[in-house]
Amino acid sequence: MIDAAPEIGRPAGRHLRLDTFVRLRWLALTGQSAAVVGAQFGLGLNLPFGWCFLVIAASCWLNLALRIRFPASYRLSDDSAALLLAFDIVQLAALLFLTGGLQNPFSLLFLAPVLISATALPPDRTLALGLLAVGLATLLALVHRPLPWFADGRIELPFLYVSGVWTAILLGTAFTGVYAWRVAEETRQLAQALAATELVLAREQHLSQLDGLAAAAAHELGTPLGTIMVVAKELDRLLGPTATPAVAEDLKLLRDQVDRCRGILSKLTSLGEDNEEGEGFLQTVTFGHVVEELVAPQRALGIAVAVTKQGEGPEPVCRRNPGVMFGLANIVDNAVDFADSRVEIEARWSLERVWLTIRDDGPGFPSEVLLRAGEPYVTTRGPERSRGGSRGADQAGDAVGAGLGLGLFIAKTLIERSGAQLVLSNITGAGEHGALVRVSWARHIFERDVIAHQPVAHNSLRPLPERDAAPI
Repeated sequence: MIDAAPEIGRPAGRHLRLDTFVRLRWLALTGQSAAVVGAQFGLGLNLPFGWCFLVIAASCWLNLALRIRFPASYRLSDDSAALLLAFDIVQLAALLFLTGGLQNPFSLLFLAPVLISATALPPDRTLALGLLAVGLATLLALVHRPLPWFADGRIELPFLYVSGVWTAILLGTAFTGVYAWRVAEETRQLAQALAATELVLAREQHLSQLDGLAAAAAHELGTPLGTIMVVAKELDRLLGPTATPAVAEDLKLLRDQVDRCRGILSKLTSLGEDNEEGEGFLQTVTFGHVVEELVAPQRALGIAVAVTKQGEGPEPVCRRNPGVMFGLANIVDNAVDFADSRVEIEARWSLERVWLTIRDDGPGFPSEVLLRAGEPYVTTRGPERSRGGSRGADQAGDAVGAGLGLGLFIAKTLIERSGAQLVLSNITGAGEHGALVRVSWARHIFERDVIAHQPVAHNSLRPLPERDAAPI
C-alpha cells in the first residue's frame, strides 16, 4: 500500500529558499539607494541623507549576516519567512517616516511584502503582515517628517489626499493579498494533485513491468539450470549401475526438478515475449472486454449494474492502458457509491467514434462539481460514502487518501490523455434523476495502438483526417 499523505500536505521542500529573500532584498535596497541618491543630488531635495542610508544599511547588514550564517540552499520555515517580510515592512516604514510618510508616492511599496507572503505563506501569516502594513501606514499618515521640496524644504499635502493614499494601501493590500493567495493556492493544489496522479501511474506501471522482470529473470537463470542438468546427466552416466539406490534416486529427483524449473522459466519467457510483441493476454482487448473488466468488481456490492453494447461495424479493439482503466474504474466506482439502486453502462460505437456512457439513479452532481469539473480538491464525498469493496476506490485510497477530491481530477486527466473527451451532466426529465458521464473517442484514436502493432486489422475502416483527433 502506498501512503501518500505526506505528499498531500505542505512538505518542507516547498518552503522558500533564503537565497530568494536575500536576492529580492538586494534588489529593493538597490532601488531605495538609487531613489535617495537621485532625490538628494539629482533633484536637489533636502533629505535626511545620513538617516536614510542608516536605515538602508540596516537591511544590508541583515542580508550579509544571513548570507554568512546560512547556505544559499537553506529553506525558511513559515515563521522565519514572515519575520523577514515583517522586517522589510518596518524598514520601509522607517524610510517613509524620514521622507514624508504617506505623502511620499513610494508608500505603495507596502504592497510588495504582503504580495510575496500571499504567494508563499499560509493565510494567517499573510493576514498578520497585512495588518502590520496597514497599521504602520496609519501611523505614517499621522506622524512623519515633512516631505522635502524645492523651495522651503517642505510641503504639506491636504489630509484628504493622505487619506486617499491610506485607503489605496488598505484596499490594495486586501485585494492583492487575496488575489495572489487564491492564484498561488490553485497552483499548489494542481501541483499536489499531479503528484498524486504520478503516484497512481507509477503503481500501475510497476504492475505492468512485473512480467518483463520475470522474463529477464528466466533468461538469466536458464544458463545455470542447463549446467546443472548437464552435470546431473554426466554423474548418472559415470556412476551407471554402480550407483547406490539412494544416489540414483537423488540424481533422478535432481533432473526432475531441473526440468520443472525449466518449464516454469519457459512459461515466464513466453509471457515476456508476448508482452513485448503486444500479443500478451489481455494486452489487446475488445471494447466489450474493457466494459466487463470495469463492471466485474462491482457485481457483489448490492447495486444492479446493467450493461448494454451495440454498434455499427466490427467491435472496436484497443491496447489495454492501465491509466485509462484506472480512470474509468474510478468513475464507475463513484456511480456505484452514489447510486440508489441501479447503474447503467452503455457501450456504443460507429465507424467514426466510440462512446461509453455511465449513468446512475443517485442524487446527481452538485452544481459546484459541475462548475469546476476536473479541478483538484472538489469533492462531496466523506469517508462514510465509500462502500469499501470496489477496486478503484481502494486504489484511489491507497494512492491519494479518501475524500480529498482528487478522484475525478485524476480520472479526467488519465482519460483525456488517451485522446478522449469526458463530459459530466445530470439526468433531467420527469421522474428521472442521477449523474451522467459520457466518454468518447474518435475511433482511429481508440484503436491507434492496435493499428500500429497490427497494420492489417480493420482494413475496412478508413482513417479519419488528423483534425478529427481534437475533442468535439
